[in-house]
Amino acid sequence: MDISIDKMVKKTAVLGFGNPVRADDGVGIYVIEQLQAAMPPDESVSVFDMGTSAFEVLFQLRGHDRIILVDAVINSEEAVGSVFKLPASEVEGKIEDDPLVFLHGLKWHQALSYARKMLGADYPEEIDVYLIAIENTSFNVGMGEAAKQGGDRVVQLLLDEFSG
Repeated sequence: MDISIDKMVKKTAVLGFGNPVRADDGVGIYVIEQLQAAMPPDESVSVFDMGTSAFEVLFQLRGHDRIILVDAVINSEEAVGSVFKLPASEVEGKIEDDPLVFLHGLKWHQALSYARKMLGADYPEEIDVYLIAIENTSFNVGMGEAAKQGGDRVVQLLLDEFSG
């Protein structure tokens, strides 16, 4: 008797962060735009343009088994466009038990720590972070070529992963 077991598909959310009017800081949004244009509809992958949101990330996590965050990193001491992939546990902030936390000033890595506390058992344990090295965050629409090339590398890594 030949029994085949289909591999279980994890529901994945890709969240891109950034400010497209702050030059290279928009690279996370660029990645999301490129994924939306290149990917066929797939119920197992949700793609979100998070802009400069942070706390709102909590509500995007529910119902997903895996989360992928894409954002810019400045002062990495690496060449602009360099790509880093790491587990969220490496960048997750600590919870501040201050009831007056200013939600608009909360960064996404801090939001993850709050999500862990608030979602409990529903918190997805598999969270990866792609960071793209940048240097220009001046008030300017459009990214430099090196930051864009880093974004293109992340897009291709994700497309390869989702198609394989």
